[in-house]
Amino acid sequence: MDTVTQTAAPRKLRSVRPVGTRAVLVELDDLQEVLALQDLLNRSPLPGQVDVLAAAETVMVVGESASATRAIGARLQDVELTPPEAADSSLVVIETVYDGEDLADVAELTGLSVDGVVAAHTGQVWTVAFAGFAPGFGYMVGENQALDVPRRSSPRTAVPAGSVALGGQYSAVYPRKSPGGWQLIGRTGARMWDLDRPQPALVRPGDRVQYRAVREVVTAPSAAKTPEAGESDGPGLRVLNPGAQSLIQDLGRKGFGPLGVSAAGALDRASLRRGNRLVGNPSSAAAIETVNGGLVVEAVGDQVIAVTGAPTTLTIQPPSWVDHDGGARQGAGRTVAMTTPFALLDGEVLSLGAPDTGFRNYVAIRGGVDVPEVLGSRSSDTMSGIGPAPLRIGSRVPAGRLTASTVVGSPELQPDFPGTDVTVLDVVPGPRADWFDQAAIDSLYSQEWLVTPQSNRVGMRLDGTPLQRARQGELPSEGTMAGAVQMPPAGLPVLFLADHPITGGYPVIGVVVDGHLDRAAQVPIGGRIRFRPVPEASPAPTISSKK
Repeated sequence: MDTVTQTAAPRKLRSVRPVGTRAVLVELDDLQEVLALQDLLNRSPLPGQVDVLAAAETVMVVGESASATRAIGARLQDVELTPPEAADSSLVVIETVYDGEDLADVAELTGLSVDGVVAAHTGQVWTVAFAGFAPGFGYMVGENQALDVPRRSSPRTAVPAGSVALGGQYSAVYPRKSPGGWQLIGRTGARMWDLDRPQPALVRPGDRVQYRAVREVVTAPSAAKTPEAGESDGPGLRVLNPGAQSLIQDLGRKGFGPLGVSAAGALDRASLRRGNRLVGNPSSAAAIETVNGGLVVEAVGDQVIAVTGAPTTLTIQPPSWVDHDGGARQGAGRTVAMTTPFALLDGEVLSLGAPDTGFRNYVAIRGGVDVPEVLGSRSSDTMSGIGPAPLRIGSRVPAGRLTASTVVGSPELQPDFPGTDVTVLDVVPGPRADWFDQAAIDSLYSQEWLVTPQSNRVGMRLDGTPLQRARQGELPSEGTMAGAVQMPPAGLPVLFLADHPITGGYPVIGVVVDGHLDRAAQVPIGGRIRFRPVPEASPAPTISSKK
């Protein structure tokens, strides 16, 4: 494999750790080595390489399969590199109002006054080391350590867009409303991510940033518009009731991790593929993902539909029963079977009941859902806001022409879906299991974890007996992936799903194997999970070290 050309002597990587079955985490000695390896892998990708996610002291390499990831892990153990030369970069000025909720706490943590924190933040030039967490979120390193503060012990479930924050040695701006555990010191109207710009991210790795204190926020204009699902008048479906949450999803977008864009896509990929096969679509066609029943749609033109996922009652009512004020009137109707294609004629109304077991359903329409692609996918990403907006009353879901075969004439077999019993998920330990002692690790695998109402497509928040860390201090932010079981200091795990942040700063004690993520997606709120360790599934069971 090529090495970075430089006069300095090449150095070996510190270690290569498995991250579930589909990624490896490379540990390095400093940020220059991180940037060198990132550059090397971007210029000369390894066979089967899908994504390269640089972070503070690590580079995570995602493979297209478990076998490809094992090969990548083996080849990385022999890589030698030297830091690249620094490149010229631009200066971006971010006007900031310093009135954050954690400003006084940061002053106490640093030993500075509130005015001293503001002076320290505005009085130095910050350099964007890498991107991650969310599109437009740049990890900025300052010229000194005066504002090095720990993250919050428990992350907020919603941080406002434009929040200026500190976490560890970094400063950053939250591009949109999202969960976060950094200390909030101010806010800005700068648009950190805008798909209508030639370069969507306001700051990119290598850019220099100067914060400037102002008295009021001025929001920059943007022509960007989140596409609605179905603004055309053509054939498809009209939403009469979206239920709790209904989104357009396909198999997601890959390769945009370095921009802070997660894959998104259907959480239960097998159910999406099954629905598309039934109506004769390519497996990757977009469909409606809906949660816990309640979705009511009306056919605009004759359509062929299949509903997969959690077992539920499907009722079709004739046009005379339609109530365009938000639902379908009660009355006679006919039922149709799950996992079987059926005709939904013009004006007929389809209603999904609450699932008997499981949590999510997929409504596939012949031809696929025809909404604009964003970064190569029609998926809605709830973390970044990329893709179609959530369905609402009156939304139009247009049918496309993306067919691959004739409609399947017989139903497909459904798997068993989680119910009241405990759902077992296989987990590859690590990459940061060494942050916990054996008692905490035993507790992770021996107890049943409750899925709380705070769960969403970003991650499943679990409740149980908290785990204690054996190692103190902060873990530098590093790449994460769907299936990661992240452990905030409060000791209650968060299982990342498809809309997860690209990087995170809490240790990952284990990663659910890729083949069990569909099962995890179907565990309902109030359901119970048990983790089962499977170290033999690791793509790179040995850890190399230069020491």
